[in-house]
Amino acid sequence: MIIDLHIHSKTCSDGNLSVKEIIEEARARKIGLMSITDHDAIGCQEKAMALAKKNGIHYIYGVELNVSFSHPQFHNGKSVSLDLLGYQFDINNKALKKQLQQIGKYREERARKILEKINAEFEKEGLKKLTKNDLIEIQNSADGALGRPHIADYLVSKNIVRDRQEAFDKYLVKCNVPKYPLHIEEASSLLRNAGGIVVLAHPNDPHGTSLIKLTRSLHEQTDIIEDSMLSYLDGIECWHSRNNAKTTNHYINFSKKHGLIMTGGSDCHQKPIIMGTVKVPDFVSQQFNW
Repeated sequence: MIIDLHIHSKTCSDGNLSVKEIIEEARARKIGLMSITDHDAIGCQEKAMALAKKNGIHYIYGVELNVSFSHPQFHNGKSVSLDLLGYQFDINNKALKKQLQQIGKYREERARKILEKINAEFEKEGLKKLTKNDLIEIQNSADGALGRPHIADYLVSKNIVRDRQEAFDKYLVKCNVPKYPLHIEEASSLLRNAGGIVVLAHPNDPHGTSLIKLTRSLHEQTDIIEDSMLSYLDGIECWHSRNNAKTTNHYINFSKKHGLIMTGGSDCHQKPIIMGTVKVPDFVSQQFNW
């Protein structure tokens, strides 16, 4: 069975395809078990489940929550961002829905503050400032959870930068505003109280939100998890598109040691389309009810 438990949509997040298009692509790629795990958003889950069922694909409710985490022995005790994947939660849980609505509102406020900082840079360069109408256009371009990638794409569309990478390198890194301050303890309780399973996403992702921000040592990473995170987790994402064999094997062994669920996925945003390309073992499907 082809398994992919980490996919992002355009409909509710920062992917490049709608939920409908993702399900169609999954069927074409013969994916047997999947989950769309949009950032801080679950509004597409019911539709995804219905479409997957219609296309003969087993589906698990999913979400990816950005959380803050700190450890006194690393990064001078300062907080870093990590991602938690939640699975099989009740999509109608009131507390979960309320929290995600608050995060959504904060995303809009964060975008406004980022644009203010970008305007300060534009003023130094003699460029025309972005207006409220620009913000509205950015919001309209983001079908789902508004984030920095949408601002980057807008700057590209205005020919201010050549591509998304230049937008980040030139503006969005220095003009960043902190994400919603959801702590790992809160996020874990939120998902578990909604009947969900909590999984640490891509713990050693070299280009993403991961424990690499604290240490590049795999052994130190798992020491951190043992010391400060284990009670908040039910599993680890052991297979990921940016994992090497060493990372995957290390986290498989760690998960077995602690009896943790093991998951895997492409983290596909359809830029390019890589869903279903990560070889996730069949036994992963047996850890879930579907």
